[in-house]
Amino acid sequence: MRLIVGTIIVFVCVFGSYAAMGGHLEVLWQPFEFVIILGAAIGAFIIGNPGPVLKAVPSMFGTIFKGPKYKRECYVELLGMQYSLYKLVKQKGMLAVEEHIENPHNSSLFNAFPTFAANHHAVEFVCDYMRMLTMGANNVHEIDALMDEELETHHQEQERVVAAMQSLADGTPALGIVAAVLGVIKTMGAIKEPPEVLGHLIGGALVGTFFGVFVAYGFFAPMAASLKATFEAEAKYYLSLKAGLLAHIAGQPPVMAVEFARKALMTDVRPTFAEVEAATANSPA
Repeated sequence: MRLIVGTIIVFVCVFGSYAAMGGHLEVLWQPFEFVIILGAAIGAFIIGNPGPVLKAVPSMFGTIFKGPKYKRECYVELLGMQYSLYKLVKQKGMLAVEEHIENPHNSSLFNAFPTFAANHHAVEFVCDYMRMLTMGANNVHEIDALMDEELETHHQEQERVVAAMQSLADGTPALGIVAAVLGVIKTMGAIKEPPEVLGHLIGGALVGTFFGVFVAYGFFAPMAASLKATFEAEAKYYLSLKAGLLAHIAGQPPVMAVEFARKALMTDVRPTFAEVEAATANSPA
């Protein structure tokens, strides 16, 4: 919805104002200028980015359109899952979680929380560290450092996508100049034409500069900023898992470990203590 509303505002303000002050919209229709700019931008995008980033393009636009995939209810569910997991360990010991972490897809505990169970990265994150605990790892500082390294790697993978979109925003104004220069070259070839013809050709050439700057700062740069904000918001999901797991490893009781996890969330999606208490009251274990 934000993408649609923002796009409408950009188009109405730019083209509506241009038409209102007497500009002729048909002059802005220069399809070959658009092909030069967007075609060169796509080519440069392909040259400058590795395969994994190119493969992520469809999901990248899906992320921009949908925004953060985790809502407040998802975080309530996440905290409920952590409480159930830590409660199970507290009551029955570490060996009780083996059946869940070794076969998470069929885990009755994980499947009780469908949003979490559908996130294979989060499930893998929890299972890996719980598996390490069953094998005897218990040094909080070492596990904290390892988690930081893993989450930093995940952040870098997302940052490559943001950087790719930002490079598109940075490059299109210059490609607009390229299109404008080519238009001027075309105009110079028709220098003997009457002024009205030359005026039309020069106007068409300048559309290249306009279009390059327009798509860069009207769309590509805001899209890069939207991606970055979405990824940062979603990173809190994993930071909540990290905070809860570390508190559990340090020996905190389940209710306190979940409170550590809750405090790691942003205030706009952070459930209240009462909401968490209500969600964990009948959590499976």
